[in-house]
Amino acid sequence: MTLAAPRTLTIATRESRLALWQAEHVRALLQQHGHAVELLGMTTLGDQILDRSLSKVGGKGLFVKELELALEQGRADLAVHSLKDVPMELPTGFELAAVLQREDARDAWVSPHCAGLAELPHAAVVGTSSLRRVVLLRALLQELGRSDVRIEPLRGNLDTRLRKLDAGQYHAIVLAAAGLMRLGLEARIRHRFEPEQMLPAAGQGALGIEVLASRPELAQALQPLAHGPSWAAAAAERAVSRTLGGSCSMPLAAYATWVQAPAQERLEAGGTLQLQAAWGEPEGEPLLLRASASARVDSLAAADALGVQVAQQLQRAGARGSGPAGHASAPAA
Repeated sequence: MTLAAPRTLTIATRESRLALWQAEHVRALLQQHGHAVELLGMTTLGDQILDRSLSKVGGKGLFVKELELALEQGRADLAVHSLKDVPMELPTGFELAAVLQREDARDAWVSPHCAGLAELPHAAVVGTSSLRRVVLLRALLQELGRSDVRIEPLRGNLDTRLRKLDAGQYHAIVLAAAGLMRLGLEARIRHRFEPEQMLPAAGQGALGIEVLASRPELAQALQPLAHGPSWAAAAAERAVSRTLGGSCSMPLAAYATWVQAPAQERLEAGGTLQLQAAWGEPEGEPLLLRASASARVDSLAAADALGVQVAQQLQRAGARGSGPAGHASAPAA
């Protein structure tokens, strides 16, 4: 007998303004498909620890654990996440039920005074929460001969980061363009880095919906929200990170684009997916390794295989994973 999804669905969500926007967005989509939806706002450990970098306190998985507990306890039916916050290996009993159509995946340069890196004053301070951005910014600054610029940690939700910038703690900060756009703050963006300059994080710009693996009726109810091409691109990117043992302590970028998109956006129709990845050293002499490959992709399994292929290229070039033999051992960056 096929189980029906509950008449009212409850979404577990963090209580930051961006997380609530994301949950409200999914609620509106579900309501369009006839579901009644409630929100369960929660504060996660990742929201509470603001004095240390994520790479030192457990990674971005800290933003999802409390939401997963709410699913496990039956207080919520699904959790909405920024996909880049979701660990590459979900705990046993949980699964991604859908990845929504992706927003702009690029990084954004935000500064009240400087239009870009080249305009930074001497001894300027740039803020970022991401080791990936640290190594990519270092490479760009090296090209400009700007060894005087300091890159400093930046924690807090999006509004907090902007307040720190406006208070003069930083000359510029780098954020995901998607978050700014979703909150109507696109005017704060002075420059969008093209992927060739600053390769995005795996899953950046995409929303993922997590459910219990024991709730197939929910996964089925969420299928109308899934966007196959976006899901496959994110799956390829996440496979790179998972193969290398992707964690918040590993500066890794991965970004997939469709060279030839599937017909009518149906993944099973197949298309050509190109995947680029980069790995670097956040300390010492700048080191940045790059790899890329393309393949025909008509399933999530095929996307995953492409990600493994690119990760192995990086490994052969000298990239080091965070777990034994490069297998996953920690949450995602």
